[in-house]
Amino acid sequence: MYLHAELKAALEAVAEPGRAAPMQAYMRGQFVFLGVAAPQRRLAAKALLAGLQGVGAEVLLEHAQLLWQQPEREYQHVALDMLAMHRRQLLPEHIPALLDLARQRAWWDSIDGMADVVGDVLQAQLRRGGDGHAHMEGALRHADFWLRRIAMLHQLGWRGDTDARWLFDAALALAHEDEFFIRKAIGWALRDYAHHAPAAVTAFANAHRQRLSALSYREALKHQPR
Repeated sequence: MYLHAELKAALEAVAEPGRAAPMQAYMRGQFVFLGVAAPQRRLAAKALLAGLQGVGAEVLLEHAQLLWQQPEREYQHVALDMLAMHRRQLLPEHIPALLDLARQRAWWDSIDGMADVVGDVLQAQLRRGGDGHAHMEGALRHADFWLRRIAMLHQLGWRGDTDARWLFDAALALAHEDEFFIRKAIGWALRDYAHHAPAAVTAFANAHRQRLSALSYREALKHQPR
């Protein structure tokens, strides 16, 4: 598609090949890179992505899938930039497709980016009077721990919109897991909510200290008196 050819040209024009190896090393050799830093990537793609205003969710998802298939990691980041820019075109019914995409070439960077997109879609749904956790119960219990991480993180930044009971129940549902990325997500989600409700998070963490991992507990109360 013409968009991908234009994006390829735009990214290659600002790529710094000397950055590629360090970027690959930072991601533990999981992916190859063009060598485009995030600010330059966003600037190079901004005008092209802005042109997708109003194209509809199906077109956005088609573009995202094609970008996800490219070997260089920057293209997955561009796909996430695109979905975030046009999140108002997405609805809860599109979340299964977003989760399927997230499972492809999954690593913390793309998973956390997709958690932001999914969270924005669900917060908008909540504010329209709908279900703010659509598809998240299934993700929380999915065999793929990356989807469990998305479920744990989907309320990041919601502040007063946060469903504290859902957050706390999710933290306890995953508290037994040994996976680092799950333990870190529990602590991160609790710490984020603590900016809005510090007493509630502190009380929860202390009440369940024996069930939470040391990492989750420490991260949850990182900025709170214990």
